[in-house]
Amino acid sequence: MGELETWQYLLIGLIFVWSGFVRTSLGFGGAVLSLPFLLLVHDRPLVFLPLIAVHLLIFSSWIAWRGHRQLVEDSGGKAPAESNIDWRYLLKAMKVMIVPKLIGVVGLLTLPSHVMTSIIFAIVIVYAIGYVLDKPFRSNNRYVDAVLLALGGYVSGTSLIGAPLIVAVFATHVAAHQLRDTLFVLWFILVLIKMVSFVVAGVDLQLVHHLWLLPCALMGHLLGERAHRYMVASRTNLYFRVLGGVLILVSVVGLLSPAG
Repeated sequence: MGELETWQYLLIGLIFVWSGFVRTSLGFGGAVLSLPFLLLVHDRPLVFLPLIAVHLLIFSSWIAWRGHRQLVEDSGGKAPAESNIDWRYLLKAMKVMIVPKLIGVVGLLTLPSHVMTSIIFAIVIVYAIGYVLDKPFRSNNRYVDAVLLALGGYVSGTSLIGAPLIVAVFATHVAAHQLRDTLFVLWFILVLIKMVSFVVAGVDLQLVHHLWLLPCALMGHLLGERAHRYMVASRTNLYFRVLGGVLILVSVVGLLSPAG
Protein backbone atom coordinates (compact mmCIF):
# COMPACT_ATOMS: atom_id res chain seq x y z
CA MET A 1 0.00 0.00 0.00
CA GLY A 2 2.97 2.27 0.35
CA GLU A 3 3.21 4.92 3.05
CA LEU A 4 -0.24 5.94 4.25
CA GLU A 5 -1.30 8.18 7.11
CA THR A 6 -2.50 6.63 10.38
CA TRP A 7 -6.06 7.78 9.74
CA GLN A 8 -6.03 6.05 6.36
CA TYR A 9 -5.04 2.72 7.93
CA LEU A 10 -7.79 3.14 10.53
CA LEU A 11 -10.41 3.80 7.87
CA ILE A 12 -9.24 0.84 5.78
CA GLY A 13 -9.53 -1.40 8.84
CA LEU A 14 -13.07 -0.19 9.57
CA ILE A 15 -14.10 -0.69 5.95
CA PHE A 16 -12.86 -4.28 6.09
CA VAL A 17 -14.96 -4.81 9.23
CA TRP A 18 -17.94 -3.55 7.19
CA SER A 19 -16.94 -5.78 4.28
CA GLY A 20 -16.87 -8.88 6.50
CA PHE A 21 -20.24 -8.00 8.04
CA VAL A 22 -22.02 -7.52 4.70
CA ARG A 23 -20.45 -10.62 3.11
CA THR A 24 -21.37 -12.93 5.98
CA SER A 25 -24.83 -11.58 6.75
CA LEU A 26 -26.09 -11.55 3.14
CA GLY A 27 -23.81 -13.97 1.32
CA PHE A 28 -22.55 -11.35 -1.13
CA GLY A 29 -21.63 -7.68 -1.31
CA GLY A 30 -18.35 -7.71 0.61
CA ALA A 31 -16.53 -6.30 -2.39
CA VAL A 32 -19.14 -4.25 -4.21
CA LEU A 33 -20.26 -2.47 -1.01
CA SER A 34 -16.77 -1.79 0.33
CA LEU A 35 -14.49 -1.16 -2.66
CA PRO A 36 -15.95 2.32 -3.42
CA PHE A 37 -15.13 3.41 0.14
CA LEU A 38 -11.66 1.87 -0.01
CA LEU A 39 -10.91 3.74 -3.23
CA LEU A 40 -11.82 7.02 -1.54
CA VAL A 41 -9.05 6.31 0.98
CA HIS A 42 -6.46 4.96 -1.46
CA ASP A 43 -7.27 5.05 -5.17
CA ARG A 44 -5.59 1.80 -6.26
CA PRO A 45 -8.06 -1.03 -7.01
CA LEU A 46 -5.37 -3.67 -7.56
CA VAL A 47 -4.16 -3.11 -3.99
CA PHE A 48 -7.52 -4.07 -2.51
CA LEU A 49 -8.87 -6.67 -4.96
CA PRO A 50 -6.36 -9.40 -3.95
CA LEU A 51 -7.03 -8.67 -0.26
CA ILE A 52 -10.78 -8.97 -0.72
CA ALA A 53 -10.34 -12.11 -2.84
CA VAL A 54 -8.21 -13.89 -0.24
CA HIS A 55 -10.64 -12.96 2.54
CA LEU A 56 -13.49 -14.37 0.48
CA LEU A 57 -11.63 -17.63 -0.10
CA ILE A 58 -10.98 -18.01 3.63
CA PHE A 59 -14.38 -17.05 4.98
CA SER A 60 -16.45 -18.72 2.25
CA SER A 61 -14.85 -22.11 2.88
CA TRP A 62 -15.10 -21.60 6.66
CA ILE A 63 -18.79 -20.64 6.53
CA ALA A 64 -19.72 -23.54 4.24
CA TRP A 65 -17.86 -26.01 6.48
CA ARG A 66 -19.42 -24.63 9.67
CA GLY A 67 -22.86 -24.86 8.11
CA HIS A 68 -22.24 -28.53 7.35
CA ARG A 69 -20.91 -29.22 10.86
CA GLN A 70 -23.95 -27.53 12.40
CA LEU A 71 -26.30 -29.77 10.42
CA VAL A 72 -24.34 -32.84 11.55
CA GLU A 73 -24.66 -31.74 15.18
CA ASP A 74 -28.38 -31.11 14.75
CA SER A 75 -28.70 -34.64 13.31
CA GLY A 76 -27.06 -36.19 16.35
CA GLY A 77 -23.73 -36.80 14.66
CA LYS A 78 -25.28 -38.51 11.66
CA ALA A 79 -25.22 -37.42 8.03
CA PRO A 80 -27.90 -34.72 7.65
CA ALA A 81 -30.93 -35.47 5.50
CA GLU A 82 -30.39 -32.22 3.58
CA SER A 83 -27.15 -30.40 2.83
CA ASN A 84 -26.58 -26.75 3.71
CA ILE A 85 -25.59 -26.33 0.04
CA ASP A 86 -27.83 -26.84 -2.97
CA TRP A 87 -25.27 -28.82 -4.96
CA ARG A 88 -27.74 -29.69 -7.70
CA TYR A 89 -28.46 -26.10 -8.67
CA LEU A 90 -24.86 -25.01 -8.04
CA LEU A 91 -23.49 -27.54 -10.52
CA LYS A 92 -26.24 -26.73 -13.00
CA ALA A 93 -25.40 -23.01 -12.82
CA MET A 94 -21.63 -23.59 -13.04
CA LYS A 95 -22.06 -25.46 -16.33
CA VAL A 96 -23.63 -22.30 -17.72
CA MET A 97 -21.26 -19.80 -16.11
CA ILE A 98 -17.80 -21.32 -16.44
CA VAL A 99 -17.11 -20.49 -20.11
CA PRO A 100 -18.39 -16.87 -19.90
CA LYS A 101 -16.39 -16.49 -16.68
CA LEU A 102 -13.16 -17.57 -18.38
CA ILE A 103 -13.89 -15.32 -21.37
CA GLY A 104 -14.32 -12.40 -19.00
CA VAL A 105 -11.14 -13.17 -17.07
CA VAL A 106 -8.89 -13.33 -20.14
CA GLY A 107 -10.64 -10.42 -21.82
CA LEU A 108 -11.41 -12.16 -25.10
CA LEU A 109 -14.59 -10.14 -25.50
CA THR A 110 -15.07 -6.47 -24.71
CA LEU A 111 -18.52 -4.98 -24.39
CA PRO A 112 -19.22 -1.28 -23.69
CA SER A 113 -19.07 -1.03 -19.91
CA HIS A 114 -21.80 1.60 -19.59
CA VAL A 115 -24.24 -0.49 -21.65
CA MET A 116 -23.50 -3.67 -19.70
CA THR A 117 -23.77 -1.90 -16.35
CA SER A 118 -27.15 -0.37 -17.20
CA ILE A 119 -28.61 -3.67 -18.47
CA ILE A 120 -27.42 -5.67 -15.46
CA PHE A 121 -28.58 -3.23 -12.81
CA ALA A 122 -31.95 -2.78 -14.51
CA ILE A 123 -32.50 -6.55 -14.48
CA VAL A 124 -31.39 -6.79 -10.84
CA ILE A 125 -33.85 -4.06 -9.80
CA VAL A 126 -36.74 -6.05 -11.32
CA TYR A 127 -35.73 -9.13 -9.29
CA ALA A 128 -35.03 -7.13 -6.13
CA ILE A 129 -38.39 -5.35 -6.06
CA GLY A 130 -40.03 -8.76 -6.02
CA TYR A 131 -38.01 -9.78 -2.93
CA VAL A 132 -38.89 -6.57 -1.09
CA LEU A 133 -42.59 -7.07 -1.82
CA ASP A 134 -42.29 -10.77 -0.87
CA LYS A 135 -43.39 -11.68 -4.41
CA PRO A 136 -40.16 -12.88 -6.05
CA PHE A 137 -40.04 -12.67 -9.83
CA ARG A 138 -39.40 -15.99 -11.53
CA SER A 139 -38.64 -16.29 -15.21
CA ASN A 140 -40.08 -19.83 -15.40
CA ASN A 141 -37.84 -20.22 -18.43
CA ARG A 142 -34.55 -22.08 -18.19
CA TYR A 143 -33.21 -20.28 -21.25
CA VAL A 144 -33.77 -16.86 -19.68
CA ASP A 145 -32.07 -18.07 -16.50
CA ALA A 146 -29.16 -19.39 -18.56
CA VAL A 147 -28.71 -16.03 -20.31
CA LEU A 148 -28.74 -14.16 -17.00
CA LEU A 149 -26.27 -16.56 -15.38
CA ALA A 150 -23.97 -16.43 -18.41
CA LEU A 151 -24.03 -12.64 -18.31
CA GLY A 152 -23.34 -12.67 -14.57
CA GLY A 153 -20.47 -15.11 -15.06
CA TYR A 154 -18.90 -12.98 -17.78
CA VAL A 155 -19.18 -9.77 -15.76
CA SER A 156 -17.77 -11.44 -12.65
CA GLY A 157 -14.72 -12.25 -14.72
CA THR A 158 -14.23 -8.67 -15.89
CA SER A 159 -15.34 -6.64 -12.88
CA LEU A 160 -17.12 -6.71 -9.52
CA ILE A 161 -20.73 -6.14 -10.59
CA GLY A 162 -21.63 -9.70 -11.57
CA ALA A 163 -22.61 -10.85 -8.07
CA PRO A 164 -25.93 -8.96 -7.79
CA LEU A 165 -27.21 -10.52 -11.02
CA ILE A 166 -26.09 -14.01 -10.01
CA VAL A 167 -27.67 -13.62 -6.58
CA ALA A 168 -30.94 -12.47 -8.14
CA VAL A 169 -31.16 -15.68 -10.18
CA PHE A 170 -29.97 -18.03 -7.42
CA ALA A 171 -32.44 -16.56 -4.92
CA THR A 172 -35.36 -17.73 -7.07
CA HIS A 173 -34.13 -21.33 -7.20
CA VAL A 174 -32.39 -21.99 -3.87
CA ALA A 175 -34.13 -22.19 -0.49
CA ALA A 176 -33.42 -19.38 1.98
CA HIS A 177 -31.65 -21.66 4.48
CA GLN A 178 -29.31 -22.91 1.74
CA LEU A 179 -28.82 -19.72 -0.24
CA ARG A 180 -25.94 -18.09 1.63
CA ASP A 181 -23.77 -21.21 1.90
CA THR A 182 -24.50 -22.17 -1.72
CA LEU A 183 -23.43 -18.69 -2.85
CA PHE A 184 -20.23 -18.93 -0.82
CA VAL A 185 -19.21 -22.14 -2.55
CA LEU A 186 -19.92 -20.44 -5.89
CA TRP A 187 -17.89 -17.35 -4.89
CA PHE A 188 -15.01 -19.60 -3.80
CA ILE A 189 -14.86 -21.19 -7.26
CA LEU A 190 -15.20 -17.92 -9.15
CA VAL A 191 -12.71 -16.04 -6.97
CA LEU A 192 -10.20 -18.88 -7.17
CA ILE A 193 -10.22 -18.46 -10.95
CA LYS A 194 -9.70 -14.71 -10.50
CA MET A 195 -6.81 -15.29 -8.07
CA VAL A 196 -5.06 -17.52 -10.60
CA SER A 197 -5.28 -14.67 -13.10
CA PHE A 198 -3.75 -12.30 -10.52
CA VAL A 199 -0.84 -14.67 -9.96
CA VAL A 200 -0.27 -15.18 -13.69
CA ALA A 201 -0.33 -11.41 -14.24
CA GLY A 202 2.16 -10.86 -11.43
CA VAL A 203 -0.19 -8.76 -9.28
CA ASP A 204 1.08 -8.08 -5.75
CA LEU A 205 -1.18 -10.10 -3.42
CA GLN A 206 -0.42 -7.77 -0.47
CA LEU A 207 0.23 -10.76 1.78
CA VAL A 208 1.79 -8.73 4.61
CA HIS A 209 -1.39 -6.67 5.06
CA HIS A 210 -3.45 -9.79 5.78
CA LEU A 211 -1.81 -9.89 9.21
CA TRP A 212 -3.89 -6.92 10.38
CA LEU A 213 -6.80 -6.87 7.92
CA LEU A 214 -7.87 -10.49 8.49
CA PRO A 215 -8.73 -9.76 12.17
CA CYS A 216 -10.77 -6.75 10.98
CA ALA A 217 -12.68 -8.92 8.52
CA LEU A 218 -13.12 -11.57 11.24
CA MET A 219 -14.75 -9.01 13.54
CA GLY A 220 -17.22 -8.12 10.79
CA HIS A 221 -17.75 -11.81 10.05
CA LEU A 222 -18.77 -12.58 13.65
CA LEU A 223 -21.24 -9.69 13.67
CA GLY A 224 -22.57 -10.80 10.29
CA GLU A 225 -23.17 -14.34 11.55
CA ARG A 226 -25.49 -13.01 14.26
CA ALA A 227 -27.34 -10.78 11.79
CA HIS A 228 -27.76 -13.65 9.32
CA ARG A 229 -29.15 -16.04 11.95
CA TYR A 230 -31.65 -13.39 13.02
CA MET A 231 -32.83 -12.69 9.47
CA VAL A 232 -33.19 -16.36 8.51
CA ALA A 233 -35.04 -17.13 11.76
CA SER A 234 -37.54 -14.35 11.04
CA ARG A 235 -40.99 -15.55 10.03
CA THR A 236 -41.52 -12.58 7.72
CA ASN A 237 -38.99 -13.46 5.01
CA LEU A 238 -36.79 -10.72 6.45
CA TYR A 239 -33.70 -12.20 4.80
CA PHE A 240 -35.12 -11.86 1.30
CA ARG A 241 -36.51 -8.40 2.03
CA VAL A 242 -33.12 -7.15 3.22
CA LEU A 243 -31.44 -8.91 0.30
CA GLY A 244 -33.80 -7.18 -2.11
CA GLY A 245 -33.26 -3.79 -0.48
CA VAL A 246 -29.48 -4.11 -0.73
CA LEU A 247 -29.71 -5.22 -4.37
CA ILE A 248 -31.80 -2.15 -5.18
CA LEU A 249 -29.35 0.11 -3.36
CA VAL A 250 -26.37 -1.36 -5.22
CA SER A 251 -28.17 -1.12 -8.55
CA VAL A 252 -29.32 2.49 -8.12
CA VAL A 253 -25.85 3.60 -7.05
CA GLY A 254 -24.37 1.71 -9.99
CA LEU A 255 -26.75 3.33 -12.47
CA LEU A 256 -26.17 6.84 -11.11
CA SER A 257 -22.41 6.61 -10.77
CA PRO A 258 -20.30 8.38 -13.44
CA ALA A 259 -18.49 5.10 -14.21
CA GLY A 260 -21.85 3.52 -15.02
